[in-house]
Amino acid sequence: MKFVAFERSKQGTGASRRLRITGRTPGIVYGGKGEPQLIELDHNALWHALKKEAFHSTILEMELNQQAAQVLLRDVQFHPFKPLVLHIDFQRVDAHTKLHMKVPLHYSGQENSPAVKADACLINHVLTEIEVSCLPADLPEFIAVDLSGLKKGHSLHLQDITLPQGVSAVVRGKNNPVLVAVVSVAAEEAAAPAAAPAAPAGKK
Repeated sequence: MKFVAFERSKQGTGASRRLRITGRTPGIVYGGKGEPQLIELDHNALWHALKKEAFHSTILEMELNQQAAQVLLRDVQFHPFKPLVLHIDFQRVDAHTKLHMKVPLHYSGQENSPAVKADACLINHVLTEIEVSCLPADLPEFIAVDLSGLKKGHSLHLQDITLPQGVSAVVRGKNNPVLVAVVSVAAEEAAAPAAAPAAPAGKK
């Protein structure tokens, strides 16, 4: 995805507030071989871009002073209750340095799995994204996961899926976390608390 940024000369709380009044969002670009650089973006264009999954999980092409640079979105600060982006951070991308990035998981095929078709199980997506390590050129926009082989009594773990070439998973805590859990409807109902018995009708 591409976006346009502009140089920002002033910083500080007051300057940022005045900038937002004009429909711009203050930001910063850091990392790589260059110094941190203050930028500003059109708020409406940024607001719509932030609604797209790719803006959060792929390498972005930033146009600044008619020059293109590759960056990653690293942090966004929103107003607590207004539809307003207060500040945004980007990190420059070095083509020869591995990066850590969270990548969304796109599940498909669960409606055709034996767990759903034959046993009417419920499919619970435990994780919707995973963190990966790879060179910028190998970063996938998303990871497709086929659930058509799910069976009753089985779960899908991280080591059960094939990652794209050049991409490795970054795990913290459990080495093989559950991505998708298969729950039978009977087990779900058994786990639910029993309904309280109805109170006896009062005597007239």
